[in-house]
Amino acid sequence: MFRVKKALNHNTVIAIGMEDNQEYLLLGKGIGFGKKVSERIEAPEGCTVYSLYEKTERGTGMELMKGMDPVFLEIAEQVLKEGEKVFGKIDWSILFPMADHIAFAVKRIQNQEQISNPLTGDIQALFHMEYKTAECIRQILREQLKIEIDEHEIGYIALHIHSAIEDENVAVSMQIARTVRECIQLVEKETGVSIDVMSLSYNRLMNHVRYMVARVMKGEKLRLDMNDYMSVKFPEEFQMAATICSHLEKYLKKPLDTVEIGYLAMHIQRVSAEHMNEI
Repeated sequence: MFRVKKALNHNTVIAIGMEDNQEYLLLGKGIGFGKKVSERIEAPEGCTVYSLYEKTERGTGMELMKGMDPVFLEIAEQVLKEGEKVFGKIDWSILFPMADHIAFAVKRIQNQEQISNPLTGDIQALFHMEYKTAECIRQILREQLKIEIDEHEIGYIALHIHSAIEDENVAVSMQIARTVRECIQLVEKETGVSIDVMSLSYNRLMNHVRYMVARVMKGEKLRLDMNDYMSVKFPEEFQMAATICSHLEKYLKKPLDTVEIGYLAMHIQRVSAEHMNEI
């Protein structure tokens, strides 16, 4: 049971929990219609209940609420519910950061300041399902705000969805995509071959880098050491891998297990071999 503190619009209410006396944001179709201060309500089925004391990187929900148009909370909720359909359980603490991002994206579009993200293609490939899910925002913005959003902005929304299903923040997700891009560019430079981002070996390489970062963050280690074999058999690929691992260490500010070099070299060699066979 909740007590209404303020109805922000027809679909959004700030309410106080009767059991814990804490403030919550309630999102649901028509939940705020005709509601009066201090009126007692139950959260209807399908309603999103979000604690305003939930902490994010940019502050609590209460702090982020200040000056935010509730329509962006509704839009973020619709996107996350779509994510829930696709991925099952998601972390709803991303609601406010996503709403905040959407608000700024809409402002950029309205001011004709649309961004260009060189990593959009990598995000589409590395976080394919997240990107497909994020595309639902096209129709939502078209219907509610008469605004057209481009693939670059959708790419950033996809990263927010990814952080809602994985224990990985948006900045780390961006760094993974950037590291994979640099890895591919290095391989292309050394081999003189343009690599197809839709190839199987490319996707294997992307996923390897992705999980390598996850292992670093969690302090996990690989058991099998392939460094001696890869450094002798494929010295160029091994050196590329060492360079990339060194770059990643600087960004994450955490040491990588040296065993990671051999495994990354193996994936780089596969990409190189596959595309050398095609020419």
